[in-house]
Order: sequence, then C-alpha cells, then structure tokens
Amino acid sequence: MSRYVFLFDLDLTITRQEILQTVAKEVGIYDELEELKESTAYGELPFKKSFLNKVDLFKRIPVSTVNDIVRDIALNEELLRFIKAYKDRCYVVTGNLDVWIAGLLSRMGIGGNIFCSKAIIRDGYIEEVFSVMDKHAVISQMVMPFVAVGDGNNDAEMIEAAEVGIGYGGVKEIAPAVLECATHLIYNEDKLVYFLEKLL
Repeated sequence: MSRYVFLFDLDLTITRQEILQTVAKEVGIYDELEELKESTAYGELPFKKSFLNKVDLFKRIPVSTVNDIVRDIALNEELLRFIKAYKDRCYVVTGNLDVWIAGLLSRMGIGGNIFCSKAIIRDGYIEEVFSVMDKHAVISQMVMPFVAVGDGNNDAEMIEAAEVGIGYGGVKEIAPAVLECATHLIYNEDKLVYFLEKLL
C-alpha cells in the first residue's frame, strides 16, 4: 500500500485544455480573459483577486452553458485512469468553481475527491463566490506524505511542500515557479503515469 496521498492540479494536468480559456473562446470573452491572465502572470494581481475578476467576466454567462462546455473538455485519459484506480488517495486541487466543473467531475467519475472554489447560484447565474480554493490551506490539512502534480505558478506552493513535487509539462510549458521547486519534471503523460505507479 502506498504511503502517499496524490494531489493533482486540474487545468492542463488532468485536462488537455485550459478550462476558462476554452469557455471564453466559445462565449466571446476570450480577449478580456487574456488581459486578466497576463496581469496575473506578471504578478500584478494575486490569484484570489484575479480569479474573482474572472468570475465577474463570466457572471453574465449562464452556469449551465459553462458547465456544458467544460463537460466536454479533452482529458489526459491515462492519468485519469490512474486517478480513478486509486481514488481512495487521489485528490483534484483546482481554483475552478464547483458549479462550472460539476459535469466534468461527474464524467471523470472520481466522486467527492475535490478541493475547489464554490459559488452561490441564483436564477441560473452566479450570484456570489463564497469560497476561493486556497492551496496553502489544502496542503496544511495533509497528515500523510503527499505527491503533488501541476504546471502553473499557482501550483508551486503545493509542489514545493510535497515530498515528491512533479512539474508536468505534457500539455503546456511548466511555469518558472514550478521549475524552481519541483523534485521532478515530466513532459509525457505515459512517463508521468509510469512514475506515479512506481510510487504506489
């Protein structure tokens, strides 16, 4: 039996497409979203503030529309098979809202093993976000040693705190903050799954 708990970022780690960017292209707000993304990338906005600004962009889009688009996002199927096979100790850690990713999570079949942001819906639209997922708070709950896998700057704290911190660049370039702190860098899905299985 593995002594590890496994924590996975969702965007561009389990998925092969960036969730909000994919939705934004479909609903016509991609340029506005990219402006917010660039300001975050250059450190001009902290993650929480940037995320709430993104939510404001999407408030005029029905939650059901977002959910339907997200449900069909392309996935790294081999990695998902690993997560489902060992779902008693695998968790998804994402800033995305529960109401946006509910259909995707159902399709993935991983049950309630998810740490995510949460919102209140009124008349089919987001009324208010009442919880933004904090990766620091998630890792502070971990008692067992854990493995963390992700690609973005907002994954760096989780990856740095892990006993085995994996920067995954199979879909997109690994962010600089992750390159600095990861114990391992993997650029191929099959190699990632092979490595994870060795940790079991």
